[in-house]
Amino acid sequence: MATAQPKPQPDARPKRVRRRPPRPRSLRLHGTVARELGIRIVSGLLEPGQILEGEIAASSQFNVSRTAYREAIRILAAKGLVNSRPKIGTQVSPRKEWHLLDPDVLGWIFVGEPDERLIASLFELRRIVEPDAARLAATRRTAEQLARMKAGLDGVAQHGFATEIGRRCDKEFHSALLEASANDFIVSLTSGVAAAIAITTAFKQHRLPAPHDALPVHLAVYEAIEAQDAEGAHDAMARLVERGLTDTMEARDPGAGHGPVAVCC
Repeated sequence: MATAQPKPQPDARPKRVRRRPPRPRSLRLHGTVARELGIRIVSGLLEPGQILEGEIAASSQFNVSRTAYREAIRILAAKGLVNSRPKIGTQVSPRKEWHLLDPDVLGWIFVGEPDERLIASLFELRRIVEPDAARLAATRRTAEQLARMKAGLDGVAQHGFATEIGRRCDKEFHSALLEASANDFIVSLTSGVAAAIAITTAFKQHRLPAPHDALPVHLAVYEAIEAQDAEGAHDAMARLVERGLTDTMEARDPGAGHGPVAVCC
């Protein structure tokens, strides 16, 4: 008679769960330090050519480790705001070297009182790029891109420009439009231009709440693109950009006495 074999016992040892080590505190702080220094630079508090404090003094000032401060400087250098030179130290770069379409840099510019010349230059860029992008989109857009534009405007209609989700929907409309130009160089500007639109819209909503409905300005662009009306799309987008410039300048100086306007774009 065969002897019954004992049943294998389950492994009583608990399974080892691999856990990610917590991120060092320095890595959580370097972004905050980069933001603070970035705002000081773009606002003019730290001027081009100015030498920043040494690493030891600066890390003490911000109450962070030297590792965190070095990482913050690397972030700023990647955005063209500072440069480090042997025997000189870390120096604020000339404005011409700043990556102005970087979403972080744009956001820092509009934290305080943005330079009027920078606002004008930003909208000059939009005036150069977006109307012709709309013209191209009218004849080159795909059904999927047109659907994204429509979905973006539907989201704006539902949530409004005053909400973060509404501004994300507006950003999607503009992003899809630029991509619909099917021009690789224009498409490469999508991230920067779309970020500029979202940031200036938030700035206007904060400074100058809109009493009028801005959606029709956008719908005119969409309808021309949908109808494959290239010149109509160009002209409608040109009007939208000009409206955006007027509103942003008024938001910068609300006491100028221009009366209520529709905050858009």
